Amino acid sequence: MILVTSDEIPGQPVGEALGMVRGSSVRARNLGRDIVATLKNVVGGEVEEYTKLLAEAREQALDRMQAQARSKGADAVVAIRFSSSQIASGAAEILVYGTAVKLSQAPTPG
Repeated sequence: MILVTSDEIPGQPVGEALGMVRGSSVRARNLGRDIVATLKNVVGGEVEEYTKLLAEAREQALDRMQAQARSKGADAVVAIRFSSSQIASGAAEILVYGTAVKLSQAPTPG
């Protein structure tokens, strides 16, 4: 499945818009990651434990959005956007959404 943040896919005309699709994932911190993150706050630098946690949440949200797009018969999702929000202390949601589309068959030359 083609996934793009643009409204169009170069060389792939859109035949039909099938509607908005979305996927989300809510992840919470855990004690082990918090201890390591607290130590990183003292010495500085990237907190890889949280970076990995959010990367996993993004991938899961993308997978869920693609599954919803497939269920609508989509070939692609255009205008993809990401959003995040804090749900509770220590828990965050990653939301991804876009427009599911069916691609047209490009005319063959000749």
